[in-house]
Amino acid sequence: MSHFSLAASWRPFFSRRKPTSRAISLATKRTRLAACICIAFFCSCAIAQQTESGKPVVVQPGAPGSPSKTLPSSTKGTLPPQSSADIEFMQGMIMHHAQAVEMTALIPSHTDNKHLRTLGARISSSQADEIRFMKRWLAARGEPIELPSMDMPGMDMAHQPMLMPGMLTPEQMEVLRKARGKEFDHLFLVGMIQHHNGALTMVKDLFNTAGAGQDAELFNFATDADNTQRAEIRIMEGMLKKEKTEEKQ
Repeated sequence: MSHFSLAASWRPFFSRRKPTSRAISLATKRTRLAACICIAFFCSCAIAQQTESGKPVVVQPGAPGSPSKTLPSSTKGTLPPQSSADIEFMQGMIMHHAQAVEMTALIPSHTDNKHLRTLGARISSSQADEIRFMKRWLAARGEPIELPSMDMPGMDMAHQPMLMPGMLTPEQMEVLRKARGKEFDHLFLVGMIQHHNGALTMVKDLFNTAGAGQDAELFNFATDADNTQRAEIRIMEGMLKKEKTEEKQ
């Protein structure tokens, strides 16, 4: 009996009662309540801090490895410095794009070629959008939309319009307007490839000019235009090759 009594007396030391589901639920609720109180406290502090200042905070990110700076709420953004080459590029490209849109406008009434119609709609839409962007870019900088007239001695500008690289001459445009069907298709593709190559030349000249092309918006626009026009040139060259193959058959 004494051995049994000794074992019974040690049971409370190594035997534990398992917590009930009610106890677990109560502990969970207390934990959630404490978390909510903490969140509410920090939110109230943040709101109080914002209310105290009453003004927006302008933060200027620092250079790599340097801390950010808090600027006065009256701080205003300024446009990056620009060069005359940037302005002339945009003005000239508006004129350049306008002729491309004029060329694509002839497609619906001059050809039934579905592939050319699809390509023309793509070129017209993208270049019309880019014209609107370039006009906004120039207006934001207080610059005129059109290039200033270039009066040259002995040249009648009314009869000799200034053309940007790759643009079709008035004579080429007149021939294109008179063409129909397959003849129009061929002249359009050849003319638009010439036109697109001129745009690539303009972008190249811009980036080869010291101090030009540093504006972020202009840089992105010029590089995107370059990539797009290169891709469209490849498409048009493929269409011309297909045209020659069909002629041989």
